[in-house]
This record gives sequence, C-alpha cells and structure tokens, in this order.
Amino acid sequence: MSTAASAEAAAAGRRPPRILIIPGLHDSGPAHWQTWLQGQYRDARRVTQRDPSRPELERWAERITRTLEVAGDGEWLAVAHSFGCLALARHLADQPGSPIREALLVAPAEPDKFGLAHALPQHRLPRRARLIASSTDPWMSAASAARWAHRWGASYSNLGNAGHINAEAGFGPLPAARSWVEAARARAAAEHRPRAAAFSAWACTI
Repeated sequence: MSTAASAEAAAAGRRPPRILIIPGLHDSGPAHWQTWLQGQYRDARRVTQRDPSRPELERWAERITRTLEVAGDGEWLAVAHSFGCLALARHLADQPGSPIREALLVAPAEPDKFGLAHALPQHRLPRRARLIASSTDPWMSAASAARWAHRWGASYSNLGNAGHINAEAGFGPLPAARSWVEAARARAAAEHRPRAAAFSAWACTI
C-alpha cells in the first residue's frame, strides 16, 4: 500500500514500520476491524496464539516476542484489542529492546476479571501509546480504562456508546485505527528525516 510516509521511507532506503495485529480472546474473525486493518497493509503480521481461548498472560506476551523474532528486523506498530492489550503491555515491560515503536490499545479487557492486575506494569510504558475505550464496554469501564491509560502514560479517547469495539458492536472497519497507523508512520518518517539531511550535508564535505 502506498502512503506519503511509506514513499518517503522508501526514498530514504528504509522500510516504514510494519503493523503487528494482536487479537484478544478467541482471535479476531473475518468481520472484525483488526482483520480489516490487517488487509490494508500487505506487510502486516498477526500474533496467533496456540490456544486463543485460554487467557494466559505470560504465554501470550511470549508469543508476541516470538512472532517479532521470526518476522525479522525492523520497527513495528502494534495494534491490540481486548486481552491482547494486556499481553502487549506485559511484552513491552518484559522486553525493553522490543522493536515495537508505538502501541494502540483498543478496548482493553479489565485485568481484575482475570486476577492479573498485579502482573501488569504499574508505570509508564516504555513506548508511545494510545488507548481507545468505550462508555459501554462490558469488559472494562470507562473509568478503569482512563486509570490504566494514565498509569501507562498513554493518550486516551472514549468512543462513547461503542460496546467492546468489536464486530458484534458493529465495528468492521475502524477508521480511527488506520488514522493512528498513518500518523505513527508519519512520525517515524519525520524522526529519520533530520538524520538523513545531516548525513547528506556531512557527505558533501568529504
């Protein structure tokens, strides 16, 4: 897929950050917005749990790590949903050298429902993050979502009456997720731009 950010990265000889899809319990089916988003980017990858019906935090976090190792070098933008958000937070806390540069956490599951609050980071995540929640999510209240966003140092937005922000709630496409990806890719391109300019200026003096 061609975007301004990816075109600029290609011109500089770099690959733009790839998209890592991290589903929640029972995976994300064909009608889910995560599947839609994955289809927008041909180099996107999905974290596939061996048993997506069993919410085991450490195992899920480790699966994220292994998926990134197999995928090869390069930066990533992680897009997680529900229990996948908890696994992503744990992965980032456990792997300070993770190639994930930014994280989107959509409709996280309430850690207390699984007795896992103590196992999650209680401080700012080591990567830039955004948390999107709902006022009518049966898996996490808006107040709890705001607290976790603050704890993790994530920017926060509430979609209002949006349920669990999944296919059952009417979210096939989720334009907000794609907009976040494009903005994050643009930030990555801008971050590298001054370095490229400085190198060119130095090279001309040789």
